[in-house]
Amino acid sequence: MKPIKYMSLILITTFLMGIAYPLGKIGMSYAPPFLLMGIRYVLAGGLLALLVIGRPLPRGGKQWGQVALIGLFQSAGVMGCVYYSMHWITSSESVIISSSSPLIVILLGTLFSGVVYRFRQWMGVVIGCIGVAIAFGLHLRIEPGTWFSLAGAVFFAVAAFLVGKWGGGFDKLVLAAYQMLIGGVVLLILSSLTEPVSFMVNSTSITVMLLLALLCSIVQFSIWFYLLTNTDPAKTSSFLFLVPIFGVLCSWLLLGEHIAWYVYAGGVLVCVGIYLVNKQVQPAAFRKASGRPA
Repeated sequence: MKPIKYMSLILITTFLMGIAYPLGKIGMSYAPPFLLMGIRYVLAGGLLALLVIGRPLPRGGKQWGQVALIGLFQSAGVMGCVYYSMHWITSSESVIISSSSPLIVILLGTLFSGVVYRFRQWMGVVIGCIGVAIAFGLHLRIEPGTWFSLAGAVFFAVAAFLVGKWGGGFDKLVLAAYQMLIGGVVLLILSSLTEPVSFMVNSTSITVMLLLALLCSIVQFSIWFYLLTNTDPAKTSSFLFLVPIFGVLCSWLLLGEHIAWYVYAGGVLVCVGIYLVNKQVQPAAFRKASGRPA
């Protein structure tokens, strides 16, 4: 993939991930979190499924099981844990913890795919995590929500690993559609069991829901899965450090939240971490792990 195309897709998908945080915060004023995310993914998955009619569907129970497992981790697991964690901790704290997922992706690649990463790559991920923490002021405390948010990071990393492992056997848009649909159904079931089912319908709530479903789900997931199946998942996932940066900027624009000096300081470390990770990828090791020809 050409560098310009790769970086353009990275910036689009991470921006859409970032803006989903303030949009979700606005949306939670009109619906509880599981219900909001469930409607988002059922709507997005259903619309995308209609758009991909005629494309090859998953074959047999094995592939449908893979799609369901990805949806369980990617849509239901990540969003369920991250938004549920905000009952105890702030959204900023949740973002800090969930942004540790690139480190977990590298760990999974090392343990299960035989991918070899250099010491400087590991240092790059650690520096990036420190940068994210500094960008949000280091206001962390141990609460039940801390563990839920960490679980969300683990789910995201597992989903990235599974998409990188299985995604080559699927049409990318079909995979994005049905994993969202399955994840959304799981979230709606959780909502019916754990929270009051209520959705305040007005122009703001409808606009937020459409933005979350169309841009932050259909467009974002389609690009993300395309990148994971055509690049090194650990390298691509390293750019997830951009998500909280975009989240802060979008929160400033949409919610009027103040940006402190330490956000910029953390951003510098984030960029350094991304640079170290990406400059130290070993293509031969990745080809061996992914089965790509030399």
